[in-house]
Formats: sequence, structure tokens, C-alpha cells
Amino acid sequence: MGNEAPKLTINNLKIRYITKEHSTLAIDNISLTVQDGEFVSIVGPSGCGKSTLLKAVSGLLKAESGEILLDGRDVQGVPDSVGFVFQNDALLPWKTVVDNVRLPLEVKGLNIKEQTAQAVSLLDSVGLKNFEQYYPQQLSGGMRKRVALARSFAYDPDLYLMDEPFGPLDAQTRVKIGSAFLKMWEKVGKSVLFVTHDIEEAIVLSDRVIVMSKRPGRIKAEFTIDIERPRPYYDARFDARFKELQKEIWDQIATEE
Repeated sequence: MGNEAPKLTINNLKIRYITKEHSTLAIDNISLTVQDGEFVSIVGPSGCGKSTLLKAVSGLLKAESGEILLDGRDVQGVPDSVGFVFQNDALLPWKTVVDNVRLPLEVKGLNIKEQTAQAVSLLDSVGLKNFEQYYPQQLSGGMRKRVALARSFAYDPDLYLMDEPFGPLDAQTRVKIGSAFLKMWEKVGKSVLFVTHDIEEAIVLSDRVIVMSKRPGRIKAEFTIDIERPRPYYDARFDARFKELQKEIWDQIATEE
């Protein structure tokens, strides 16, 4: 076990955006790892390159230099073993809720009975029992986000890349969705690289929190979240250690604004 490669390895990554008139160094000399089953969050000031980093890992963006390895192998194109969850729920409006969740299972080649059974079970686990035959436009924003999360767990990638997936939600809905997501993740234990502006969200979800500097984004600090799991998504915020970590992380970010 100790000799296995990390799930994700990033070495000395540099990414530059080039237009006809400008050249902008977005991230510089980023090196980090995500172990198998580890949850790592990235926080930092706006424009520091958090989303750029996720796009590079997903194969959507080419680096100027450095390397990205999945299970010790170079990322070439968009890897099948990576799932990307965006702020936008990206549901297909012409398909029912259950059919949206069935999509990844259909791609895997499961028969229709197995697809439906798994999709219904996942929807139940995110609190959407009896909404299987609804269409996305009939649901609230929070409910659509639950469908998107159920679909991502149906896809079952080895590595989840999540770009502020709860960002557009109101505070109360965010807590409910975050709690459902945390419970589901604790069952499957897959590797996650999670981008957020919310320090509390990062702490309650993560094993480690990485703080990036302002552009060009570099890793400024790293925090191990030594709070016992399983964690209650909301009540964990009242833990004394949680409050210490929140202040320490905030102090790192505040000097970058």
C-alpha cells in the first residue's frame, strides 16, 4: 500500500494564458498530491487560478510546463477516470430526473433495470425520493444540484474535480446539500480535489486545505484538518479546533487580497 503512487500528482505546474495582446501567468510552480481516498480543498483570493488548476487536471487546459499524473501516468487528453462537477448543474432539460442520473450508468453498459434501480437509490440518498419523473425545470436550484450530485456518484470516477459546486445556492440549501454530499462521499471514499471560496465548507469537508496566493497562483500554505470523521456538516463548525483552523486559514488569505 505504501508503495502505491498517489491518485493525483502535480509537479511544478505552470500555466499561462496568451492572447494577441497579453500574456498572463495564471499559476506558477504548483506541486501537490492527492492520495487515494483523500479529500483536498483549494481556497484563495479570486483570480488566483483555482479553477485553472482543475481544468488542467481534467485535461481541458494545456500547461506551459510541469506534469500532471493520475495513478503515476501522464494525463493525456480528458481522462475517463476523472469526474468534473461545475457550478452549473448541467442537467439535460428534456430528460427526467431519473434519466439524467441514469446517463453514466447507460454509458457503462448496465441493463435498463439495473440503471433505473441504481438511479432511484442514488436519488433517494440525496433526498429526492418520488421526484424521479420530474423534469429539471420543475425543480428548485437546490433540488437540481442534488440531481447533479446523484449523477456524479452514478458516474463513480476515481477522482472528483469539483469547482464551487454549491456556490450558487443560498446558505440554508448549501448546508443541506453539503451534508448530503458529505454523507455520500464518506460511504464511497473517492479522491476529491475541491475548489471553494468558503473556508468553513473547505474545513468541514476536507482532509487537507491548500491556500493559494494571488495571481500568479502559488501554494502559500497547507493545513491538515485534524477533526475526527465522520463529521456533522453544520455542527462541526462549533468545534474549538474548527474555529482555530478557520482563523489560521483566513489569516493566510486575508494578506493576499
